[in-house]
Amino acid sequence: MAQPTVSPASEDQFAALSQALEAIGDRWSLLVTAALLDGPARFGDVQEAVRGIAPNILSQRLRRLEERGLVVAQPYSARPPRYLYELTETGRGLAGALRLLAGWGARHGVDGTSDAPRHSACGTPLEARWHCPVCRETVGEPGDDVEPDLYYA
Repeated sequence: MAQPTVSPASEDQFAALSQALEAIGDRWSLLVTAALLDGPARFGDVQEAVRGIAPNILSQRLRRLEERGLVVAQPYSARPPRYLYELTETGRGLAGALRLLAGWGARHGVDGTSDAPRHSACGTPLEARWHCPVCRETVGEPGDDVEPDLYYA
């Protein structure tokens, strides 16, 4: 039996995904990032938004996100030291990916229910598609019926 091969495009895709996971990569960091999408927040506000996270884990995740350039901590009190946390432009760039993950989770929830976003006109669950913002064309992916024209730079 022939060994399956990975195309160069797939290798590039895996490398890009690996880089993204290295930057974000764990459940708590994704949830902290999602909590900060609404705007700057204090530590207690983030902890309240991300239910179940222990204070030491939240501190670690915020520090790591800051080191990776996704979050900036702005001091608002010197004694005791307290910070306002805000996503950087790079961090805000994760909004689309987080929406896609949330949509997938809503469609394939562990409880078997589907709470996916739906089109208000017909009620059909929405799907994400790659598109070129300049040409405004939908771009085919490998596995689509159209010739794949998606590549990673």
